[in-house]
Amino acid sequence: MIFYTVLLMLLSLFISRALLSISFTLFIIFTCVHKNFGQQFKSFFKKPILVGISFLFLIPFITWFWSHDKQMWMWFARIKLPLLLLPIAFAGEWKFSSKQWKWIGLWFILLVFIGCCWSLWQYIQNAKQIHTQYLQAKVFDTPLENDHVRYSLAVCIAIICCTILMKEVIQKNTKIFLSIAIAFFIVYLHVLSARTGLVAFYIFLMLVIFFLIYSTKNIQWTILSIAVLTLMPLVAWFVFPTFQNRIKYNIYDLTNVRQNKYLQGSNDGNRIVSLKAGWNILKQNPLGVGTDVIDKTYQWYDNNLPRLSKRERLFPASEPLMYGGFLGWPGLILFFAVMVLPFFEKVKTRSFFWLCLNVITFFSLLFDIGLENQFGVFIYGFFVLWWWKWFQQPKSASN
Repeated sequence: MIFYTVLLMLLSLFISRALLSISFTLFIIFTCVHKNFGQQFKSFFKKPILVGISFLFLIPFITWFWSHDKQMWMWFARIKLPLLLLPIAFAGEWKFSSKQWKWIGLWFILLVFIGCCWSLWQYIQNAKQIHTQYLQAKVFDTPLENDHVRYSLAVCIAIICCTILMKEVIQKNTKIFLSIAIAFFIVYLHVLSARTGLVAFYIFLMLVIFFLIYSTKNIQWTILSIAVLTLMPLVAWFVFPTFQNRIKYNIYDLTNVRQNKYLQGSNDGNRIVSLKAGWNILKQNPLGVGTDVIDKTYQWYDNNLPRLSKRERLFPASEPLMYGGFLGWPGLILFFAVMVLPFFEKVKTRSFFWLCLNVITFFSLLFDIGLENQFGVFIYGFFVLWWWKWFQQPKSASN
């Protein structure tokens, strides 16, 4: 039942928030409601990575005592609750077979593949109009209710998952599918041109290059790797209009930011302004303001940028600043400690891919607030813990 619930959660991620909540609840019930839960709870405290992830929930949770807006506190607590429940669930002794882990990986890849096909179909139907929109900080429709930031990150994770399975599956047809999926996902990321997923992919590519150079010590690999890294964005510039227009808009937007010009509808401009707001709140409140960080952010906008419309007033666009807002400098330090903790976690197999996953998820949270919405919480919490438990399985048992 746990296995099928995991498959259902992954499916729900792409089709329904309500079903994701239901399947998540079932997963927690099946993994936690049993006679040995006491021992499981003790095991939770013995695993630093599990306790660490739970702090991402506990930090805003304990601010109830000094948060004035209890309704906002309740909203944060509800959104982040999986960051406590998932680590407790994964502390259980339940295990999957090597075949089941591979099926979960293939199922996730297939769902992302179908999602990319649907998304590209939306693009093809209105290509000319969409090309123009890309000069105005807009992108075409994606799964996850058009959350292109989180979806592009999921596509990047799917590429890494494909790479893992390519090394481990035996069936020729499966290897062919995985090869096609990798190429397709890379093309999709460049067509979509959502920065989070695209930069995460290039981070993964650079890590692969460093790994190959280090492991092979071959000058030919070095030259070829650098050539691929250089040529890929150049080819995308000439082949994909969305990629080219996205780069043009980013340059235009950043130019206005550097010149301190306000541009209505600005993407980078609004993000940088939100970072200024978050940094200002942290400096003025070294012990944080609890979940009132949102009210404080809006007050900063009222005092410093009253012309900014309500729609353009963003939360501080960085999870470190959000946690700094919750608990001040201690919150900021604890957040970075939690992010760094997985790098010291020893896994029995696939340690390179474990490193890659945590590098890109850490990066994604530096300039985004992925832990302030349902999809982002699930993608971070579930995928890190899924791979942690998967990679604890001995290599000899996974062939």
